[in-house]
Amino acid sequence: MNSARHPCERGLTPAVRTLAMPADTNPSGDIFGGWLLAQMDIAAGIVAHERARGRVVTVALDAMAFHAPVFVGDLVSCYAEVVRVGRTSLTLHVEAWARRGRTGEEVKVTEGRFTMVAVDAERRPRPVPTE
Repeated sequence: MNSARHPCERGLTPAVRTLAMPADTNPSGDIFGGWLLAQMDIAAGIVAHERARGRVVTVALDAMAFHAPVFVGDLVSCYAEVVRVGRTSLTLHVEAWARRGRTGEEVKVTEGRFTMVAVDAERRPRPVPTE
């Protein structure tokens, strides 16, 4: 898990970077999985928007794996790559990594597969442009 090469070395695009704060925790002091999922969804949306050259919406989270916890004070970075382009949809692989606040160690904490659909101004699916 933690021996995996860093996502930048594998060509994933850095999309979101944020600090895990006390307000993002449950009563036990653990960072909510939903908070982390939201950061990853933002990252997927940013990368999909660039590839689709316009508005996209999340239609599915096909897979999600939590590998390690995120702690208050960790710097969380989300990386995304488009792994499939359909007529109107894009599938993205997203990884979240945490730089531990106390040690500086970088750990892959979560990864998931998101499906986004390109939409027009009326929120109807539209074709994804060719590259």
